[in-house]
Amino acid sequence: MEPALGTRGSLAERVREVARDWDQVNGPETFPADRLRVLAEIGALSSFVMLNDCSAIAELLTTLRLIGGADLSLGRVFEGHVNAAQLIHAYGSDEQRAELEHDLARGRCYGVWNTGPTPPMRICASSDGFLLSGAKNFATGAGHIDKALITATRDDGGKQLVVVDVAADRSRVDNTAWQVRGMRGTMSGTFDFDGMLVPESALIGAPDLYEREPRFSAGAWRFTAVQLGAVEALLRHWRDHLVASGKGSDAIQRARIAAAFVATRSAALWVTQAARLAETEAPQAIAHVLMTRGVVEEAGLLVMEGASRAVGTASFFASSRIDRITRDLGLYLRQPVPDQARDRAAAAWLEADCWGENEWW
Repeated sequence: MEPALGTRGSLAERVREVARDWDQVNGPETFPADRLRVLAEIGALSSFVMLNDCSAIAELLTTLRLIGGADLSLGRVFEGHVNAAQLIHAYGSDEQRAELEHDLARGRCYGVWNTGPTPPMRICASSDGFLLSGAKNFATGAGHIDKALITATRDDGGKQLVVVDVAADRSRVDNTAWQVRGMRGTMSGTFDFDGMLVPESALIGAPDLYEREPRFSAGAWRFTAVQLGAVEALLRHWRDHLVASGKGSDAIQRARIAAAFVATRSAALWVTQAARLAETEAPQAIAHVLMTRGVVEEAGLLVMEGASRAVGTASFFASSRIDRITRDLGLYLRQPVPDQARDRAAAAWLEADCWGENEWW
């Protein structure tokens, strides 16, 4: 599944061109349908189903950073799409992979919806197929994406991956509760699956594959790449303000942004290594990715605070790119259990018996 237009090597440049324009103005705080359509047209949605070599990994990393720097809501949608496509390709049958390829060629967008209210979603065999009951919330792109890869509990207690055409019935969507300061464009609302029937061909793989390691934990490198792109964009806008305003001659301003340069570049090195370790399934991948989450978070918090101090009141106007990136990034950095992630990484490094290998730390 190669890009629809051009070679994979040209894809990042195509994304760079459109992302440069998107980063100049704030897009509407609704689902970024037009921007997603552009990504489909340049072949981004049909790429990265398989990462066969280091160049493909680097290409995905660059693409995630560029999109994240231009529009974090779009970055979240795109990252979820890549995750869904890779999961279906990894665990699906030949027929399911063929359907995925057909959908991607048509520019259809996928997502992964795992989070749900209590009680959890269930799937039960019936005479007409498989019956779903329950709902998913924090469902990125609800009402806008085409298909969702969801998790549902089977009668035997296993967690089953199911791919569902969620565009078939938009009446099941409720986005009214998605009233947030940032990341509004993700439209991460609720989808009610009660009474929905799916065929056996919708079941992806055996039970309990979704949380299989190292893919489950190490795959978090993708969203750290999206977040990193936003941190880098925010740093650029901060730098541009200092140059344009002449404040760069102030030693205090230089000291503040110097610390931000170091933190951001360090985060980039961590994310780059995380991508390589995760996609090659290195033994230290999970620990490294978990720690990378915290490294990117710290860089983001530092740059957000520094930019607002340097620019002042102007950075809080709704039309400001600094305001938009800060609001979106502030929410996106609140990924689940950040303290637990760092604790797990630290424990893994303490228990490792191969400290002679530099890649462990």
